[in-house]
Amino acid sequence: MRTYNIPIFVPHRGCPFDCVFCNQKRITGTNNEVTPQTVDNTIKEYLKTINTEDAKIEVAFFGGSFTGIPMSEQTSLLSVAHKYIQMGKIHGIRLSTRPDYINREILDNLLKYGVTTIELGVQSMSDDVLLASGRGHTSKDVVNAVKKIREYPFTLGLQMMTGLPQDTFEKSIYTAEQIIKLQPELVRLYPTLTIKDTELERMYKNNLYTPQTVDEAVLLCKELLLKFEAANIKVIRLGLQSTDEISEGGSVVAGPLHSSFGELVQSAIYYDIISQKLKDVKNSDVFIYVAKGEISKATGNRKMNLEKLKNEKNINAKILEDINLSKREVVINAVKKAPNAGL
Repeated sequence: MRTYNIPIFVPHRGCPFDCVFCNQKRITGTNNEVTPQTVDNTIKEYLKTINTEDAKIEVAFFGGSFTGIPMSEQTSLLSVAHKYIQMGKIHGIRLSTRPDYINREILDNLLKYGVTTIELGVQSMSDDVLLASGRGHTSKDVVNAVKKIREYPFTLGLQMMTGLPQDTFEKSIYTAEQIIKLQPELVRLYPTLTIKDTELERMYKNNLYTPQTVDEAVLLCKELLLKFEAANIKVIRLGLQSTDEISEGGSVVAGPLHSSFGELVQSAIYYDIISQKLKDVKNSDVFIYVAKGEISKATGNRKMNLEKLKNEKNINAKILEDINLSKREVVINAVKKAPNAGL
């Protein structure tokens, strides 16, 4: 069954603070205020484009702190989506919010109107990072919110950022370990981008903040992804989704921006696996077999992994598909090169 999200962006609604990294109207690419009519129109338009046969469809309220919106407004927006649940046209509602805007009254209301998934913007479990980032909540707030949510039948998602002010590789690893202890069903990983018209842009331009490079963010997120996978926690997003604003020439001033960031991380994992299997091999022609649908990840963005094998070990590699292999399972067939020979 294929899953579809119908995105409804509520940029900066319900947010009591301006986090140093945040300009939701640029990130989401919309300046429009959301009304019940907006929700209704958006759902209708998306349903026209979705083959509802064998599909799981959810309305997703993203871009702000949904539960920070006045309760009456929350209800007015949710009730529109709930109508489509009752009609059997969608299957649930997901939303993102802050850890300090969770209480039983709010959760009772979300359950009443068909919310199925709550994603908390955790960002970090290091309190000094949260303070430096202007989050206005603590790691304890995260733990308390998760405990309350776990009293209900919601799916829990936690969102994590890397490269925030005062953050380090070690602090991000610590955050991942603390998130794993909370056992969410899903996680999103977002390397911090410096966006126009934010406090982080001012800090960057005044040499008060140093953003991650793409390579640094990939190296860290590779380790984080493997940790979450080992804990059976699904990572559903690596990096912000590209939009007109989140793109080259858009609103990103600095940071690890890449349109295929998630694939870079997956490719880095494949390179480690392949390199380990080839640790005693040099000057060879190599056939590398991977699972169906995994060739592009194993090859790397712009054939990066093949180039590294050539430059570092003088290995000419060709990556092929084997339908009998599973994800990240790699089989090597190495043949010693004849002089001047290659694949």
